[in-house]
Amino acid sequence: MTGYSVEDLQPGMSASFSKTITEADILLFSGVSGDINPAHLDEEYAKNTLFKGRIAHGMLSAGLISAVLANRLPGPGTIYLGQTLKFKAPVRPGDTVTATVTVKEVNVEKRRVVLDTVCSVAGKPVIEGEATVMPPARA
Repeated sequence: MTGYSVEDLQPGMSASFSKTITEADILLFSGVSGDINPAHLDEEYAKNTLFKGRIAHGMLSAGLISAVLANRLPGPGTIYLGQTLKFKAPVRPGDTVTATVTVKEVNVEKRRVVLDTVCSVAGKPVIEGEATVMPPARA
């Protein structure tokens, strides 16, 4: 795996990761997180909610941002320091979520990078936010 050191990052750099959210993903996330809200697990219950059907956990989709940061930009060795999230629309089982991060600010001296983060389904934002990370420095 390769990635970027803090010295190599520039505002505007961007990377993405896409994943189709499956039934198994939702069930596994429920088990790992302990979040067994029937809005995620019970179709009969979910039909009577604002969303008129089951939705995936918001944090399941938000977790895809972590995949981009850890594996692509900045990449391996990056430490996640903070994240804001605004949930804009639901994600349903079978939706393909694309998480995209874009470098906004780089502070080489403090080894801090601020990135805009967006998760989208079919081009429509479902989560927007901002991440602060500490990428590795050059050896």
